Amino acid sequence: MVTLAVPPYLLSRAIDDGLATNDLDSLTGWVVALFGIGVVNAALGIARHRTMTKIRMEAAFRTVSATVEHCVRLGAGLSRRTTAGEVVAIGTGDVQVIAQALTVTGPGFGAAVAYIVVSVVLFSISPLLAVVVAAGVPLLALTIGPLLHRIERTGAGYRERQGALTTRLVDVLNGLRVLNALGGKPVYAARYQRDSHDLVAQGYRVGVAASWVDALSKGLPAAFLAIVTWLGARMVAEGSISVGGLVAVYGYTAMLVVPVESLIEGAGDLARARVAAGRVTQLLSLSPEQPADRDPVDAPTAPSILRDPASGVELLPGLSTAIVSNRPAQSAAIIDRLGGFTTSDVTWDGIGLDVISTHQLRQRILVADNDAYLFTGSVRDVVCGRHEAEDDRLHRALHIAVALDIVDALPDSLAATIDPRGDNLSGGQRQRLRLARAVYADPEVLLAVEPTSAVDAHTEATIANRLHAARRGRTTAVTTTSPLMLAHADTVFYLVEGIAVATGTHHELLATEPGYRTLVTRGDAEEHAHP
Repeated sequence: MVTLAVPPYLLSRAIDDGLATNDLDSLTGWVVALFGIGVVNAALGIARHRTMTKIRMEAAFRTVSATVEHCVRLGAGLSRRTTAGEVVAIGTGDVQVIAQALTVTGPGFGAAVAYIVVSVVLFSISPLLAVVVAAGVPLLALTIGPLLHRIERTGAGYRERQGALTTRLVDVLNGLRVLNALGGKPVYAARYQRDSHDLVAQGYRVGVAASWVDALSKGLPAAFLAIVTWLGARMVAEGSISVGGLVAVYGYTAMLVVPVESLIEGAGDLARARVAAGRVTQLLSLSPEQPADRDPVDAPTAPSILRDPASGVELLPGLSTAIVSNRPAQSAAIIDRLGGFTTSDVTWDGIGLDVISTHQLRQRILVADNDAYLFTGSVRDVVCGRHEAEDDRLHRALHIAVALDIVDALPDSLAATIDPRGDNLSGGQRQRLRLARAVYADPEVLLAVEPTSAVDAHTEATIANRLHAARRGRTTAVTTTSPLMLAHADTVFYLVEGIAVATGTHHELLATEPGYRTLVTRGDAEEHAHP
């Protein structure tokens, strides 16, 4: 920006030394110099644009990376601490607003330096003009100050409502099939439309202040330029400065339009970015429910007992265990504790799970949640996940999960694309693909939550047989009330109010525990009544 002040000086010299004195050689020299600085300014402009673009992209990437990494650290507790809509709003809106604001750094610093340099140069021409220019920019800042405060104040409320509305949209999209079945889609659509109109109205209030800032960033510098030019013209008429001096003053002031405009626009960007950054830092300030690894210890080297003192559930190495409860949420909570997703007193070979290296836990213990997300991609990518794709191993996993028919029904077999969340699959197909993904990972400890709740009895029986054979000699735990799954378990824990009140095989508990018998045979009767 400082080099933008050079052309007015060269132009004034060309007028005073060349045109005014009719000196062709001098005029030619100054014109060549003017052309040269024009080339330099063009090159610097390109470099500045590239640099600011790089900064903007780098800022967006780093913000996204920090947000995603922190969401991963929060793990299963993320959904209990914030909403999906809030995370989506950060990724689709706040990141770009913050990135745009960081491009103020280069032009903003350059504008400040150029402003000081031009003020000093103008002082050598006319102290009066230098004072006008030096005082003008602070006055412009005072003019837009209240508008910037309003942007922050109204923008914070707008951003909060935007996150809430995005959350509702995500919920509606996830439950669209259910809403269609129940006939509730028009009700939710009308409610979303009403809230959307309210958000638009609030957005207009934010936009009013922002539009004034944008308008003033163009209008005020132009008015400022007109005032300085009028003063310079009067000085020429009075003989205080030369014609070349007037051209230089006009050029300097016109050049200042660029940095002043950059400062005003940058101030508006910063005001909006403060709101966006507040939402991002609010997410980043959430602490994981499980303490971070400060001084982690190594996991047991050999397969060992996983014990949950709160419920009394123990997983013996190499055996299959079933957890039965009349409240599925309680058995799922035990799986979360055994998987190390929440702070608890769970031990692994006597070592507290909370102090074991999280990386080692994730390598050896896998929680197969029935609601686990299915990312978009080919069937091969969805099932293989982070592991290397091996076709033989892949077909085996699909076979165990009774999911080969899903692949056969798709047009491109293993290369067929699965939509986000598995929206192009039925509930039972999604469940079987999730199970196939867990089987493919082949963890030392597999913890599955209701892995067959969405399939028919025949498919469930086949899965129970194949999964038991495939996991023989490896630690496996499932939460279920299905007799077909329970019959293959080496040990069954029967829970009442989240506490294990009886342990044994499925047949032993049927004979000795009336509550257990009622719970699992009711499920059996329902399966036979609705094949």
